[in-house]
Amino acid sequence: MEGDLGAGKTTLVRGLLRALGYSGRVKSPTYTLAETYDLPAFELYHFDLYRLHDPREWLDAGFRDVSGQAVNLIEWPDKAAGWLPLPDVIVRLTITDDAREVECVAQSARGTDYLETCCSSC
Repeated sequence: MEGDLGAGKTTLVRGLLRALGYSGRVKSPTYTLAETYDLPAFELYHFDLYRLHDPREWLDAGFRDVSGQAVNLIEWPDKAAGWLPLPDVIVRLTITDDAREVECVAQSARGTDYLETCCSSC
C-alpha cells in the first residue's frame, strides 16, 4: 500500500477486515511492525515498514518466513525494496482537498483475479 502519512492505509485495512467479518481490535502496526489476523479462510498480515532504515531489517525481523498463502498488506513497501516479492496488487491512497482517492493496480494474473472478484461485488 502506498500513500503519505495519514492517507488512510490502516483505516483501509480496518475496513477490509470488517468487510471480511473480523470483529476484533484492528490496530496500526507502526511500532510492532506486523499484526496478524486469523480469518476463517486465510491469515492476513498487516505490515508497517515505515520505521525500517535498511531493507535487510525485513529479514532480521523474521518476516522471510511469512506464508505465501496469507494475504500480506504492506505499508511503505519501498523500505524493504529488493527483499519483498513483487506485489499482486498495488493500492495507492492519495489525500485530496476533501476526500481520499484509492487506485488499485494489478501487477499479476492473481492480482487481476483479486480485483475482478472484489469489484464485481461492488
